[in-house]
Amino acid sequence: MIDRIVIIGGGISGLAAAHRVTELNRSAHVTILEASDRLGGTIQTEHRDGFLLERGPDSFISEKPHALALTKRLGLESQLIQTNEEFRRSFIVRHGRLRAVPEGFQLMAPSRMLPFITSDIFSFGGKARMAADLILPRRNTNGTTDESLASFVRRRLGQEALARMAQPMVGGIYTADPETLSLRATLPRFLDMEQKHRSLILAMMRQGRAQKSGTSGARYSLFVSFNQGMQALVDPLTRIRADLRVKTRAQRVTCDRGWRIYTDQNEEIKADAVCLAVPAYVAASLLSDIDARIAEKLRAIKYASTATINFGYKRAAIKHPLNGFGFVVPLIEKRSLIACTFSSVKFSGRAPQDHVLLRAFAGGALQPEIFALDQTEMAGRVEADLRELLGISEDPRFIEVAKWERSMPQYEVGHLDRVSEIVRLASELPRLSLAGNAYHGAGIPDCIRSGEAAAESLLNHRASD
Repeated sequence: MIDRIVIIGGGISGLAAAHRVTELNRSAHVTILEASDRLGGTIQTEHRDGFLLERGPDSFISEKPHALALTKRLGLESQLIQTNEEFRRSFIVRHGRLRAVPEGFQLMAPSRMLPFITSDIFSFGGKARMAADLILPRRNTNGTTDESLASFVRRRLGQEALARMAQPMVGGIYTADPETLSLRATLPRFLDMEQKHRSLILAMMRQGRAQKSGTSGARYSLFVSFNQGMQALVDPLTRIRADLRVKTRAQRVTCDRGWRIYTDQNEEIKADAVCLAVPAYVAASLLSDIDARIAEKLRAIKYASTATINFGYKRAAIKHPLNGFGFVVPLIEKRSLIACTFSSVKFSGRAPQDHVLLRAFAGGALQPEIFALDQTEMAGRVEADLRELLGISEDPRFIEVAKWERSMPQYEVGHLDRVSEIVRLASELPRLSLAGNAYHGAGIPDCIRSGEAAAESLLNHRASD
């Protein structure tokens, strides 16, 4: 019997795990131990002077079902909002100017030729090299071969496509180095496209035609949020029937005829089962005395640090029309920010009338020196870039900085094999499960799926005992 379950980590993964346990087994006693002073991890919404600020993620992707399904089970579906239909496009910085991403361009390859040919993002030579994808042969693989984003894009589309599009668009999503980012772990569909269609461009064009002739029935837009911010997803999860403890750090765990967790509050907590919903390096530290092999594998997952910086402006102070959702910045532009979202354009209710909310991102795997700056210096550098890129003529009404140290796991080449070995080793430990963004996806739906799967795994142990 598993009656006492301890979940270490109170971010969205740990909360999802706890909620799933209480859904499936009302008799289980669930305890969450969270080291910080609040639950929810990086999901933090603040209200300031009529602005709605997201210190962490501002939305989730609705194509992955787990976040949407949880939203419905929590009774939050009526609070969902979609992105602004009028401005569903983005920009890329080239030579200090924002250039519109060509219509039909998806992350690294075009699905429509005319917008691509007329785009001013790429040089004539760069476009010619990208078009060579139409005649290049496929690389013969067994379907499971891994490759870095940089290697794949150079091979199929050329160096300019990597530097001007793939690095800022794909690398920006994962705040990663494209030279080490695993394509199989992050965007396997592009590898599959090569095997099935040979050419990425041909594959994209065929998919574009299929979608036009396409699907029926109501669909949510690609990204959705809540009218009162992403905190709306966290709050009901903190009201579940469980013992929720903040400012309580698990310092050591042992496993000998049951689990014991030792905290910085001088507590010893006994448990029948444990879920580690913490970063891989924290899980490694907790498990190092129990199994050095799994600890070594967990430590091999590297992390990057990122910062989110919210700026509130008067609309009249910004010259740019803000006719999109935001922009990304190639590393070769030598700027202080990775990207910027026009938050009050992307979602309604994010800024007062005649005002604008901008959300910039800094740091990541490629610019750790920017993250290392103190908040004032970092915000000043990013503000200076925004002034130049968007034609801003006034100081912001406010600047709000959130720094997230070692928050983004790096899915490097070989990641899937590494995670498979971690899962195998974890299965050898009694009634232990792992959850979080380090294993099978870094987005909110991935984290929820991870937490719920961890909970179900522990309860399945109970059923088999």
